[in-house]
Amino acid sequence: MLLADAVFLAAASLLARRRRPYRAPGPIASAGPAAEEEDDGDGDEEAGRTVGYPVVLVQIPMYNEREVYKLSIGAACGMSWPSDRVIVQVLDDSTDPTVKDLVELECKFWANKGKNVKYEVRNNRKGYKAGALKQGMLYDYVQQCDFVAVFDADFQPEPDFLMRTIPYLVHNPRIGLVQARWEFVNHNEFLMTRIQKMTLDYHFKVEQEAGSSIFGFFGFNGTAGVWRISSIKEAGGWEDRTTVEDMDLAVRAGLKGWKFIYVGDVKVKSELPSNLKAYRRQQHRWTCGAANLFRKTGVEIILTKEVSLWRKLYLIYSFFFIRKCSCMGGGLYPNNNNTSLRHQKSKFYPFHTILDPF
Repeated sequence: MLLADAVFLAAASLLARRRRPYRAPGPIASAGPAAEEEDDGDGDEEAGRTVGYPVVLVQIPMYNEREVYKLSIGAACGMSWPSDRVIVQVLDDSTDPTVKDLVELECKFWANKGKNVKYEVRNNRKGYKAGALKQGMLYDYVQQCDFVAVFDADFQPEPDFLMRTIPYLVHNPRIGLVQARWEFVNHNEFLMTRIQKMTLDYHFKVEQEAGSSIFGFFGFNGTAGVWRISSIKEAGGWEDRTTVEDMDLAVRAGLKGWKFIYVGDVKVKSELPSNLKAYRRQQHRWTCGAANLFRKTGVEIILTKEVSLWRKLYLIYSFFFIRKCSCMGGGLYPNNNNTSLRHQKSKFYPFHTILDPF
């Protein structure tokens, strides 16, 4: 079964470029004559040129990110998009007051440069990353946003990231998610990071590419992706019922009929776990978290009438059974509450993941 699944996905990946279900869209067009008519007021003319751009929310969840907070916030604020049409939301769950002060100062620095940066903190850490993202969607200013891009704290998008991903969502109202590929800045450190790179390259090039081109569905990687906010709301929003909240949201949105697209030529810089302990926790979470999710969603997948039988079979057999639920019956999953063991990348979210392939 494993061999047959691998051959099938590899063949689908090779053919994906020739039979993409969605054509690469053109640039975002300006809306109405306001963008074309000259105006005596420079402010009105500028507003006319940007009114055709949707409002995008950029969420960056953080936890004691002393080493990387400047890089991630700076990269998010440096993306090419009209400044009046993007909101950078830094969700800081840090417990170190020094780090919190540094992150807040960095947000103020970019705000003083004309960027719309919101620094948000909570009085508790309920739900960890999922809880922070969920809370972030509740602020009043988010109501004006059409799409939300999510970046973990060690991810650095290129300036053209939004220009190359948002058009897919604008030009096709049934696409709920655009996922970019990860690019690793530390893959040559030693043998373990090189092996991780090969494994994740296979995941993106074969599994994500095949799921996107054939089924319009794959697991959200938890970062370096852009969601249509209405698809998140229709799916029920972020949930912290499992350790794989990213995969949970993707499954629920997929069962509502939303299509996903993977754009492999858009890459976002990130880091790989650089020690064995972090790597083992990461793999435990990715495998056993998915098994726990299947226990919670298996019946719903079978009974739903909003997706085809073909997609149901893909979800249960290939997406869950073959690639993610190998430990389902082994009792490896410690528990299913927020205190369960979660992947920890030394300097990042404790009991949570920063690298989220599934």
